[in-house]
Order: sequence, then C-alpha cells, then structure tokens
Amino acid sequence: MRTRDRLVVCIVIGVVALSAFWALREPPSSRSISEDAVFPTLTPEAIPLVTGDESIIDIFTRSGCPVCHLIPGIPGANGQVGPPLWLGTTGRERLRDPTYHGSATTVHEYIVESVLEPQHFIVHGYPEHTMPAWYGSKLSALALQKMASYLEHQEEEKRIESPEK
Repeated sequence: MRTRDRLVVCIVIGVVALSAFWALREPPSSRSISEDAVFPTLTPEAIPLVTGDESIIDIFTRSGCPVCHLIPGIPGANGQVGPPLWLGTTGRERLRDPTYHGSATTVHEYIVESVLEPQHFIVHGYPEHTMPAWYGSKLSALALQKMASYLEHQEEEKRIESPEK
C-alpha cells in the first residue's frame, strides 16, 4: 500500500473513532450539577409588585398602600391603619422628632427609609410592626423613587372652620 492510501485509511479510521466517541458521550441534560452551584429560584416573593413604569396611581394602588394609608390624589386611599402620607407637611417634623432613629437627612430619604426600614421611626399614635418589614423588597427601585418623589410634595389639606354663631 502506498503512503497516500495509508494516510487516507488513517484519516477515515480517525473520523469514525471520533464520531463513535461523540455519539457515546454523556448528554448535557444528564450531567450532574455541582452541589456548590447556586441558581436563583424565581418565586412569587421575588417578583416586584410594580416596576415603576406604571402611573403614580397604579404604583400606589397595585402596591396596596391605599389599604392602610390616606394618600392625597390617590383614589380610594383612605386607609387609617397607617399614618396619612402628606409628607410635604409632616416629613420634616418626623426627621426632627427625638424618637427618630434613622439616618435620613431629607424628606425624600426619610420616605425611602420608612419603606425599607419601617422600624426606624414609628409615627406617634400608630402601632409598631404594622408596616411589613419585607414590603420594600416587593417594590422596584424606580417605583420606590417615584413614590418618594410624589409623597414628599403632598401636604395636608387645610380645613376651613365655619365661624360659630
């Protein structure tokens, strides 16, 4: 046999052997995954209530805020479990309150902190642990920023007293 014929035979044998090894390999779906591998599990708790792309009314409504809070400009937000959210009026007072233990220096920061760490300050007259500690993890960062931007400008409506007769 000539050298050239031997070379062709060797190449053919090599290709056949490589094909056999490829066909007998372990399929990817049956390969075991290392116990150390960490894969996030997508659970309902990990999905935010809102993305922040919604309207401000939808952000508050879908988040459930109206159930517990009075929120100016948000239809149906007449809750009484938590304090009214007219933080344009009350925010600065809360930051100056001696019982405030947070680190916020602006009303905007206070609002964000109140959602993420609700136990830093409990508004007088409202029970502790009413605002869920997990609540902030259910809001996207954009939604929380939009909520804070909206609430820091909400002021308590001035009630006009009728003169006594």
